[in-house]
Amino acid sequence: MLQNNFIALVVTFILAVIWLRINDFAAHRGWISSDISRKLIHIGTGPLFVLCWLLFDDSPSARFLAALIPLAITMQFLLVGLGVIRDEAAVKAMARSGDRREILRGPLFYGIVFVLLTIIYWKNSLIGITALMLLCGGDGLADIIGRRFGRLALPWNSQKTWAGSMGMILGGWLFAALIPVAYLATGEISGVFSAFLPALTIIALAGAAVESLPTGDYDNLTVPLAALLLGHLLLPTV
Repeated sequence: MLQNNFIALVVTFILAVIWLRINDFAAHRGWISSDISRKLIHIGTGPLFVLCWLLFDDSPSARFLAALIPLAITMQFLLVGLGVIRDEAAVKAMARSGDRREILRGPLFYGIVFVLLTIIYWKNSLIGITALMLLCGGDGLADIIGRRFGRLALPWNSQKTWAGSMGMILGGWLFAALIPVAYLATGEISGVFSAFLPALTIIALAGAAVESLPTGDYDNLTVPLAALLLGHLLLPTV
């Protein structure tokens, strides 16, 4: 079991690093903006990581081994943000302003959430998966669509738009609905797919409402927290 989990750990880590470095390289070369790169990392890293949970077995140590991956990446964020590690490509990819200290907010919060939810909920919990997918797909797509199509600002937050909120609902719902399909197919989560959709829709709408608030980079904490609270009310606990 330990050997199989070690292989799963290595494969997951390699895939995560490849995705991060592709976006770092593209942003550093100027092929995409730091805003787009930041959100592509935001959108893609989570689903990739959560799908790789299926490579791990059901031993008690598996979730802790898996959590080492976001922990290692989060520690890198911390060290780059503090200036201990000099990584201009990472700063270019993740900091809108080009200030490395910006990484100590949104990207760092993102990593912390992944570490905690991996350990606490793991792969047999639709609640944890839903919260993470809302953070990835919803919050990530909200920024991209909002910047591209946002014209009309929200009355309660001039920094957010109706288009961005629609992106949040769409991205959050799609990711929260599609990623669990793999878990249902493998039997990690039991149930009927259609039975989860009403709850996932409510959670996606609530996540969009929370994301629209003027909380800045703290929405990487508030959005998954709201999803967890509603998930415990609306989704099966096992």
